[in-house]
Amino acid sequence: MSGPVRPKKHLGQHFLVDKNIARKISETLSFDGFDLALEIGPGTGVLTEFLVATGKPITAMDVDKESIEYLNASFLQANLKVVEADFLKAELATYFGDAQIGIIGNFPYNISSQIVFKTLEHRDQVLEFSGMFQKEVAQRICQGPGNKTYGILSVLAQAFYETEYLFTVPPGVFNPPPKIDSGVLRMRRKPDYKLACDETLFFKVVKTAFNQRRKTLRNSLKSFDLSDKLKEDAIFELRPERLSVSEFVELTQKIAQDGLSDL
Repeated sequence: MSGPVRPKKHLGQHFLVDKNIARKISETLSFDGFDLALEIGPGTGVLTEFLVATGKPITAMDVDKESIEYLNASFLQANLKVVEADFLKAELATYFGDAQIGIIGNFPYNISSQIVFKTLEHRDQVLEFSGMFQKEVAQRICQGPGNKTYGILSVLAQAFYETEYLFTVPPGVFNPPPKIDSGVLRMRRKPDYKLACDETLFFKVVKTAFNQRRKTLRNSLKSFDLSDKLKEDAIFELRPERLSVSEFVELTQKIAQDGLSDL
């Protein structure tokens, strides 16, 4: 009698096959302050195996029907729920109500940034986030100001989470091996993650500033129709990669106040 049929590898997919690496990734999720975990893109379940072993309630979410069938046939543990859904379109409340959760995964390179942005949208519910990315993306998320890789993802993630680059993963632990290294990171939500500014405006300011990152803020933020007085502020002489998260908060406050003064 044959066992479950392993899902086929689709274009762009790289399945993690090294169990030691999978164990190390599973251990990056602390379960401190939450009991529920969501694994995105479980694939063949190499990471799922170690998550289930924690005894915590685990939800594994994948869009691939073959993966869903394989996981359901391979894992009979009561603490695992397998869901066929697209994380980028899913409403977390449907699966977790208003409970605090952790998110983990070996994230597909082509949508990893979108996964982070979606997590930030649900920052009130996602207490912790960890997993594997393309190395450069993981480093960018954790990068500080003054570096050319510091950008939109860096500022927005670090505004609400403490970010930490944990370790590098070589290509040989995947099947098929990618042509680049991977990197594992962890994001832990700050206790005081509410910003001292309009958060919707903050997102807009950060994204607009970095869309023309080679220009000074005076030029990259022209679309905000700022007053001449505000544009004389020294902060507008800087390029966006020079600003820390707190300085972006301060900039957002100034722009909001400038808009009110025009009314």
